[in-house]
Amino acid sequence: MKQLVQFVAVLALIQGVGGLVHAITGHVGWGITQRLDVLDGYDTYASIALVVLGLALLAAADSDSDRHTDR
Repeated sequence: MKQLVQFVAVLALIQGVGGLVHAITGHVGWGITQRLDVLDGYDTYASIALVVLGLALLAAADSDSDRHTDR
């Protein structure tokens, strides 16, 4: 389960960073935030949210492993 959470976290981080690079430079256009029409005009905020989500998931996965090793 930890590996699944870490995988989703890395995907969120990659998508978020890709969206931010696209917002700043306009070059990278492969992120999910550019593909969803719902996020039109909010793609920078969605990219920031994906980066924060990815970091939170990584922290949660790491803290879960710490809790199980204390037993």
